[in-house]
Amino acid sequence: MSNVFLCTAFPVLSLCLCMKVFIVGVPWHDLFALILGTGKQNGVAKLLQDDYPWLVHVACAAHRLALACRDATEEVPYMKTFRDHLQQLHLYFHNSANRTAVLTAASEVLGLKDLKVKEVKDTRWLSQHQAIQTLQRHLPAVLAALAEEIQQNKCPTAKGLYAFCSTFRFVAAVYLQADVLPHLACLSKVFQREMVNFLAIKEQVPITMAALRVIKDAGNQQPPGSFLAQLHQDLDNPAYLGGFNIASHEEERDRRGSVGLQDGEDFWSRFQRQVMEPYLDGLLRSLERRFENLDILGAFHVFGAATESDTRNAEYLRILSRKFLTQQPQNVALQEWSSFKLHVLHGAFKNMDQLNILKTLASQHDEWCQL
Repeated sequence: MSNVFLCTAFPVLSLCLCMKVFIVGVPWHDLFALILGTGKQNGVAKLLQDDYPWLVHVACAAHRLALACRDATEEVPYMKTFRDHLQQLHLYFHNSANRTAVLTAASEVLGLKDLKVKEVKDTRWLSQHQAIQTLQRHLPAVLAALAEEIQQNKCPTAKGLYAFCSTFRFVAAVYLQADVLPHLACLSKVFQREMVNFLAIKEQVPITMAALRVIKDAGNQQPPGSFLAQLHQDLDNPAYLGGFNIASHEEERDRRGSVGLQDGEDFWSRFQRQVMEPYLDGLLRSLERRFENLDILGAFHVFGAATESDTRNAEYLRILSRKFLTQQPQNVALQEWSSFKLHVLHGAFKNMDQLNILKTLASQHDEWCQL
């Protein structure tokens, strides 16, 4: 790495590229202590930044996304309980072959196949998405299986699960997450690619946040094709959820001491106020907090294929200069860029990715020093 600083052709840009490789080049899977040491006060990243102010700490983006989802869930009491019940559903059927057989029989009666209640894990790349996908499609079969366990075996666990899952709030929460989680799962898949361009993080996170705001702002007028737009129709459909008296179960929970309806409020309005809006607000805050330094990360795009406009590239260079080159006038990087860009477009750096450009600049050969 020290060879980078021997390059006199592009000394300033080489330094920025070195910072990029330092940021992403640490083998995090081999340095488990660094992953754990991310505390804001005494974490490894914080201690390193105290000594090296230019350092930018970047943990696994997909892991951060999963933690952002967990944070939002923890902030809303009902969503935390909701997640716990998803896990209890999985364990209830997973731990018993007889219960699994009952669930399979109920699904076959409804014309469903290959039904399994999926496990939920906070940090296993949004496994909740798969759990919600399965549950939303097969919720009538799950409720029917629980009802049969109550009737046939007088199972208290099944009774508790049924009492929780047969309420308006639970069904609405399933439909809410069925609309929300595909956006987050798509973002997670982008982050799990073998080679992730920092610009993808900078662009995709705000797009995902905008999609979440659309769901929140739509309120009672959810867009056609969304699960929330289908909620009331499914609840009224005798062939789907209409046979489970969801509204009466919600009313029963209210009579037993749960928070009641305010004046002029229906179940949907209460769900929006108590669950949906706080959950989406928390999710947006968590994404903003977990994905800081997006401008700095996206600015490294300037060292890739020169497809951006000169104005955009100049702004990227200013961002990098303010962070990494505090002792250098900003115009130095801009002057080097005019020559560097030609090498990327037509010269020795053509068709190279950023790592190979850095390797070329760090070459022990002397030709770059002669430019």
